[in-house]
Amino acid sequence: MQDHDQNSHSIRGRGALSNPQSRFDHQISEAVDDGWWQPQQSNKVETVIIEEKLKSIISTNTSPDVPFSQSINPFRGCEHGCIYCYARPSHAYWGLSPGLDFETRIITKPLAAPLLDKALSKPGYVCSAISIGANTDPYQPLEARLKTTHSILKVLEKHQHPFSLITKSSLIIRDLDILQKMAARNLCSVAISVTTLDDELKRILEPRTASGSARLKSIRTLTSAGVSVSMMVAPVIPMINDHEIESILEAGKRAGISSAHMVFLRLPGEVSAMFREWLSNHYPDRQQHVMSLIQQSRDGRDYQSGFHQRMTGQGVFAAMIKQRFETTARRLGISTEGRFELDTSSFAKTHGHYRQTNLF
Repeated sequence: MQDHDQNSHSIRGRGALSNPQSRFDHQISEAVDDGWWQPQQSNKVETVIIEEKLKSIISTNTSPDVPFSQSINPFRGCEHGCIYCYARPSHAYWGLSPGLDFETRIITKPLAAPLLDKALSKPGYVCSAISIGANTDPYQPLEARLKTTHSILKVLEKHQHPFSLITKSSLIIRDLDILQKMAARNLCSVAISVTTLDDELKRILEPRTASGSARLKSIRTLTSAGVSVSMMVAPVIPMINDHEIESILEAGKRAGISSAHMVFLRLPGEVSAMFREWLSNHYPDRQQHVMSLIQQSRDGRDYQSGFHQRMTGQGVFAAMIKQRFETTARRLGISTEGRFELDTSSFAKTHGHYRQTNLF
């Protein structure tokens, strides 16, 4: 694998190279040089916090591609800046760009904890495990200061409500005490996403995330404390990180993972154009080959949105990737089936009646 273009024009600490307008904008503006002197633009973009006034905090889901019916996302947008993030297009609903806005204009939820406490206290609430961070990372850098995710976990602990977390961040270890206590009662599980073990690739692909070695250390810490951890090898990107599938699984096995799952690159909405821009900037020598393999795996397109297709891809190349993943996992004794089964009866007992255990 060749190194990325050393002459690339990145914005320091950010994944996106531009700020395309929201697809809902009725007017489109374009900057032009009128010949007048302009001050030099900084190569650094600061993060801006936008507070959301919420009426509810729990979202529901009916997609057959994901193993949960309820979720909470403590943030909209994500400072991690992963160029491939499938959640980027959602920023358009706020009139913001899926580009730099997505990773620099973060919508926060300061009332998340009291709203959750109110929802779980309602007599008619039916308990099923809640997934935290399925859209944007609950432990992105702002969490260290705002502690929104921490406050949500405290409410779930209070109600003995089952939950799962998915993250790329080593900040999750801050909440080890809560996770350990909840895991001991089969009330929580964790998924850690490991995209690459190459620090240089991580720097340009997902600039503000923890390194691969730091994520593996988090896995070891969690599993040593009795917390069930699944590894997400995600996303697998042709000719960028697919050669690491075996080494990532082997490292995960040594760290103590209980299971592993793989997701093929998804490029919905505006993400496709932004990913192409990223390829052109960092890997101009192979951009056509990468996109050709993606389109071979997406029925000739950049993306397929249909259920049972968007996470895996199809065709010869996608089948080969899946086979490599499953063969390696089988050799290492790593499960690739289903998700952890969490218990709902502790929540039911605290509310005076019994509800049956759900599969999560």
